[in-house]
Amino acid sequence: MFDAASLALFVTATLALLLAPGPAVLYIVARSLEQGRMAGFISTLGVGLGSLVHVLFAAFGLSALLMQSVLAFSFIKYLGAAYLIYLGIKTLSRKAEVSKVQPLKVMSYGQIFRQGIVVNILNPKTALFFLAFLPQFVNPARGSVILQILTLGMIFVIMAIMSDSMYAVIAGTARQLLSGNILAARVQKYLAGTIYIALGITTAFSGSYKSK
Repeated sequence: MFDAASLALFVTATLALLLAPGPAVLYIVARSLEQGRMAGFISTLGVGLGSLVHVLFAAFGLSALLMQSVLAFSFIKYLGAAYLIYLGIKTLSRKAEVSKVQPLKVMSYGQIFRQGIVVNILNPKTALFFLAFLPQFVNPARGSVILQILTLGMIFVIMAIMSDSMYAVIAGTARQLLSGNILAARVQKYLAGTIYIALGITTAFSGSYKSK
């Protein structure tokens, strides 16, 4: 279904993106600091399930689009690449600010899990990101678009859960790095911005949309 080069590029891009923590990581860190590592791990699973919901929407939505028009599907992929470049430019141009880990209300593990799901499902930026990111590595000539996106999405979610779990485990250390450290904020800004731009340019000109 995937050639080694495309899969390696996807895994590398995913790993690079996960190294630049965002709001979900700050939520997980805050929950870990408030109620311990188990609470942080459970919130990680909730966030991961929320991401999986967006993957399902992307898979079936883009598959339906492909059935209507291959040209429209290709247009969405190029539009997604442009959006990733836009995210990179926007990230690089904004002022680096320290992220504050806010205290959270104590909840049961069930409530924490459900909140993690809701936090991610209701974030429109997450949906837009998956619609822009996953199609860059899909080639209709390789078979089912749904299966390709679901496979890539599962890889992304599993890697994200592993990465986020690491933050939950070392939340005490991560707190100082993520909250109040201007150098860390600057590094995160330039890392994330460069990754978005590089990914958008690479996928736009790699010819990954073409049939073999």
